[in-house]
Amino acid sequence: MLEIIYKDEHLIAINKPHGLLVHRSKIANDANEFALQMLRDQVGRHVNPTHRLDRKTGGVLLFAFDKETEIAMQKQFQESLVVKSYLAIVRGYAPLAMEIDYPLAKENGTLQDAKTNFVTLQQSEIPLAIGKHPTSRYSLVKANPKTGRMHQLRKHFAHIFHPIIGDRPHGCNKQNRYFKEHLQMNTMLLHALDLSFTHPVSQQPVKIEATIQSEFKRMMELMGFIL
Repeated sequence: MLEIIYKDEHLIAINKPHGLLVHRSKIANDANEFALQMLRDQVGRHVNPTHRLDRKTGGVLLFAFDKETEIAMQKQFQESLVVKSYLAIVRGYAPLAMEIDYPLAKENGTLQDAKTNFVTLQQSEIPLAIGKHPTSRYSLVKANPKTGRMHQLRKHFAHIFHPIIGDRPHGCNKQNRYFKEHLQMNTMLLHALDLSFTHPVSQQPVKIEATIQSEFKRMMELMGFIL
């Protein structure tokens, strides 16, 4: 059963679990459960996603019940009118605040502008001997992507040498291997915390928030992070 965190006549949002695909994909043949089909069956209505979340990312995922609302919300996302906040745990002591302005390449190689603002909420040094150091440092950050490029947060934090823990393609192999083998963590520590936007029908402001899920909480407790 999916956790529904917002619902009206036109929109519905869930707190997507880490590891759940939004919809069927040729590149993930191992999956047999998808948020789109699960939500449709749960509410007994046709739904379509208005944006995307990576498979390993948890948090706010917004769907529309009708085509007009879907198109209107997609337009807001494309025009960067939706304010998005994410929580992530990254390697090392990240800067206290920063704007990452680093273009990212599309699949065809074309560069696109990409900007992310973030603040570091807490920092931690814990006795995990990974590599040559007896301790390991981590930061809990709150990020606001100003653009919506594929894997933007993952690529941006890797670019500044503070990769997100659990990010296989762009992260730190030593860290990811340790968290998987010694801490039995199989997710990525990236959570879509909230969405703020203007409702496309009522024109009223809407803010949807998703609570942190169990595996993210477990890692926060391990590192002594408290929200």
